[in-house]
Amino acid sequence: MKALVNKIIPFSSVDGPGNRTAIFLQGCNFNCLYCHNPETINICNDCGTCVTNCPYNAIKIENGKVNWQEERCVKCDRCIEVCPSNSSPKVKKMNIEEILSEIEKFKPFISGITVSGGECLLQNKFLGQLFKKVKRLGLTCFVDTNGYIPFKEMPELTNLMDDAMLDVKSIDEEEHYWLTGKSNKTVIENINFLGSIDKLYEVRTVIVPEVLDNERNVREISKILASINKEIRYKIIKFRPLGVKGILQSAQIPSEDMMNNLKSIALNEGLKKVIIK
Repeated sequence: MKALVNKIIPFSSVDGPGNRTAIFLQGCNFNCLYCHNPETINICNDCGTCVTNCPYNAIKIENGKVNWQEERCVKCDRCIEVCPSNSSPKVKKMNIEEILSEIEKFKPFISGITVSGGECLLQNKFLGQLFKKVKRLGLTCFVDTNGYIPFKEMPELTNLMDDAMLDVKSIDEEEHYWLTGKSNKTVIENINFLGSIDKLYEVRTVIVPEVLDNERNVREISKILASINKEIRYKIIKFRPLGVKGILQSAQIPSEDMMNNLKSIALNEGLKKVIIK
C-alpha cells in the first residue's frame, strides 16, 4: 500500500501541539476559492506543461509519464505556477516503511506527527496502517482535515488517532458550497461527533473581508464549540493571497481591528482558547 505524498515538513510548530512532523498528502475533495496550496488538489495528468516550463530541466516525460528529477530541482516552483490542473509533478508514491524512515530521523525532536493535505482522509486506509506503526514509536498522531468524510465511518482510524484539527469554512451551507463546491453538513456532524469523544483539538476559520459573512461564521461556530467544550482551540485565520488562484486573488486582507473584533465575539460566546493567525 502506498500514499501520494506532496511533501513532508520535518519540524512544524503550527500543526498541533509541540514540535511535529507534518505530512501533506496529495488530493482534495474540496476546491476552495481561497486555497493557498492549490497544487495539492488534483493528481498529475501527465500533460507535460511543467516539462517545457522548468528552467532547470528537472522534469521529463518518460513513457508518457511526467518524471520529476529531485536531484536537479532547485525548488523554484515554476512547475506549480504553470500547472493548469492544480497539481504538482513533485508528488511521491511512498509506502509505510518509507514514511516511517523519514519520521524516525526526527523522532528525538518531535512529539508526534500530523497528517494533512490536500485532504488526508481520502487515503484513510493508509493512515490507519501508518498510525499503528507510528504509535509504537511513542508518538502522537493528529489528523488535519476539511471534515467532509464522516469519522463515524472510519472507526479504526478514529480510535487510533489522538486528535483532529478541522476547518469550518462557513456555517452557512450555501456560502460553504459557493466557497468549496461541497455542503457543510458532514463538517458540522464531524465537529459534534469528535467533540463527543474528546478528539477535537482545534477548529479553524479563514476570514475574508467583504466576501464571507465573517461575524456570523465566527459567532455560530463559537456557539457550537462552546456547547461541546469551551477548551477547544478556535483559530481565526487572516486571508492571505499568497498562492491563491482565481477570483479571490484580489480579496482584501483583514485588518487587525477586524480580527480582534472577531476574537472578542468568540470569547464572548464562552470559548477560552481563541487564536488569531
